Amino acid sequence: MTQGSSQSPHQVAIIADDGSNPFELACACEVFGAKRTADLGREIYEATVVTGPPRVSMRDGLFGLVGGASLDALDAADTIVVPNRPDVHNPTNRLVLDAIGAAHARGARLIGMCTGAFTLAEAGVLHGRAATVHWQLLEEFSTRFPNIEVRPDVLFVDQGDVMTSAGGAAALDLALHVVRVDHGAEVANAVSRRLVFSGFRAGGQKQFVDRPVPSTDVGDLGVLLDWARERLDHRLTVTEMARQMHVSPATLHRRFQREIGLTPSAWLTQERVRFARRLLEETTASTEDTAHQSGLGSAANLRAVFKRVTGLSPRAYRLQFATRQGTEAATPRT
Repeated sequence: MTQGSSQSPHQVAIIADDGSNPFELACACEVFGAKRTADLGREIYEATVVTGPPRVSMRDGLFGLVGGASLDALDAADTIVVPNRPDVHNPTNRLVLDAIGAAHARGARLIGMCTGAFTLAEAGVLHGRAATVHWQLLEEFSTRFPNIEVRPDVLFVDQGDVMTSAGGAAALDLALHVVRVDHGAEVANAVSRRLVFSGFRAGGQKQFVDRPVPSTDVGDLGVLLDWARERLDHRLTVTEMARQMHVSPATLHRRFQREIGLTPSAWLTQERVRFARRLLEETTASTEDTAHQSGLGSAANLRAVFKRVTGLSPRAYRLQFATRQGTEAATPRT
């Protein structure tokens, strides 16, 4: 694969197929298609939008895209952003899949944003490799493509010549990662500043999914969950929770596993971290106060548990997700 240089911009082909999501398409066009001479003194990419047919209909028929290049344009591309679409049950155009496979065989780098991982899997280029996809589609993807290692929660997976990202804004994370790989951190930071976007979110960072607790029958277990949530700053134990429900710890454990899918201790940790995240997002409470209010004890324990669950330290999480201005919540200048 030929990397771009100041004399020869890196060639990027962005494929739009019927049903493609315009958000990821726009992310790719903005990062790889926008002119950078004014900011960088040179062009680092040259992008071409490929539609195959003269016209393709975007997601839910929002609008049609016309004037794109034919699939022959993929022959000159160093990097190809493959099509993605919310409706993953309809197979991708066979001509598009064949063109993607041929491009990969000659050494082109392939990028699948969000459901683009399905396209790459259909093209056969992810067999025996690792990928990620939007958290809502992880089970679907794993079921359909059991020979692919699915990495849940991460923002993106870089396999060198094949890259995949999770849903939504993770498309920008992956695109900026590509810029960083191709041209270094300084250039990537300049592009991210132009986009007013966080300069770097590591691929291994969690997707920050609020997975709701599976619904339970209205009754004693639901009451217990509410009771415990109101006392997260207390040193709750499984024995105390069982006593509150008038059952043995073993019975409580079985109820949690059957109706929630977690042990009582794991559920408590999940709720404590969820509450700590809210404090970090919405207040300027210190790390020590956040640890105390969420029931995670010490600042050291908060950092260890928070990092394990979210992939970030409490400070890094606050810098990215705080909703209030404050000494700790303000994003540093770059």
